[in-house]
Order: sequence, then structure tokens, then C-alpha cells
Amino acid sequence: MDRRLVLFDIDGTLLHSGGCGRAATRLATQEVFGTLGAQEGVSFAGKTDWQILLESLEPAGISRDTIQHNLDTYNQVLARTLAEIIHQFPVRACIGAREVVAVLRDQPETLVGLVTGNVTGIVPIKLRAAAYDPADFKVGAYGSEGWERPMLPPLALRRAIEYSGFSFTPDQVVIIGDTPGDVSCAASIGARTIAVATGPYSGDQLRACQPNFMFENMADTEKILAAIWGNSHSG
Repeated sequence: MDRRLVLFDIDGTLLHSGGCGRAATRLATQEVFGTLGAQEGVSFAGKTDWQILLESLEPAGISRDTIQHNLDTYNQVLARTLAEIIHQFPVRACIGAREVVAVLRDQPETLVGLVTGNVTGIVPIKLRAAAYDPADFKVGAYGSEGWERPMLPPLALRRAIEYSGFSFTPDQVVIIGDTPGDVSCAASIGARTIAVATGPYSGDQLRACQPNFMFENMADTEKILAAIWGNSHSG
């Protein structure tokens, strides 16, 4: 069996957060920066938390340098805030996603990781709330490490090589996500893509982004695994 590095998005791909992420973001942004800026009008889908802060706060006159300087504090406050409120929200795994992760984690030639817009501190909180074991995701790149999503796959790939000692060719890397940003960011390392319509975008919208594979969800474990290990296009 050929080697694979499989990198999952979180929100809308592995789990539905039930609105806890936006609620915690609102509270943490207000606490750290003293304003929400334009956040109420900002779409979160497919973006890094860093990018969300830029789009929210720059219109309010808060500079990029100030935002970056406060990222570590924001990460800590957001994690604390989410831990305090997450029990109020109906967080649940996306259909079929836990089953796919469970199979992949037991494959000796497969390394499972994350490419997510979430800052590092909230990742384990969300995963545990949806009954995932964060330890199953050996490597990752996060939304506090890049203001644009294409900055993240190269970082995750570098960490995967360091962790495993293996090299991965572009066709051995698969990024699974639910937004056009998940599909387009794969170009930064030439990875293959699987889009799932379990987030805010329809199947037709995702097909227009030309992922290697597109599924309505991950309910059919065998089909998802075939796409991960396959080389042809499917729609």
C-alpha cells in the first residue's frame, strides 16, 4: 500500500460546531481588542482565525501589527472562552467522519493530520466535544500560524516529514475539506483534494472548484477510502 498523508479541515468537515466557534470568537475578540469591529458581517467559512481578525478589526483601525502582537493572548483567551461555553452548543461529528478517521489511524502507511483555520488552543476542545481523540491527529497547521489558508499546507507537510521521517510526494498528500478555500489551498503543495458538502457550500459550488473528488458527505467509508488511495477524478 502506498503512503498517504491525510489532512482534515475541522469545522464542517470533521464536525458541526453548532455556533460555538463564532460565539467564542465574539467574546474573545471583545476581551482582547476591546471591539468586534466589523466581525458581525464577516464570513468565517474557509478562513483562518487570523484572517477573521484582520477582516474584523482592520476596518476599526486596529493595525495588522497590533493584531499579530496579540495573537498568543487571543489564542489563550479564545481557548478559555470556548471551554467555558461549548457545553451550551450541539457539537457533533459530521456523518461518517469519525469512521473514516478510525480506519485511517490504524493504517501503518497513513499519517492523519489537520489543516484548519482554528487557532491551536481550541482544536482539542472542539475535537473532544465531537468525540474525537485529538491524539489521532499527529500533525497539523493552524489558523494562528498563517493569515491565509495556503500558508498552512506547507507547514503541515513539513511537520509530517519531521514527525514520520518519510517524504511525501504531492499525490501522496490528500486534503479533505468543505469549502473552496480547502480545495484551493492544496495548490500550495500540489496535494490532491476531497471536497465534502457537509459545510456551508453545496455540491455544485464545490464541484466548480474542481476538487479531485466530491462527496455529499463521508457516510460511505469505502468510497472515501478509495478516493484517498485512488488516482482518478470522481464527482
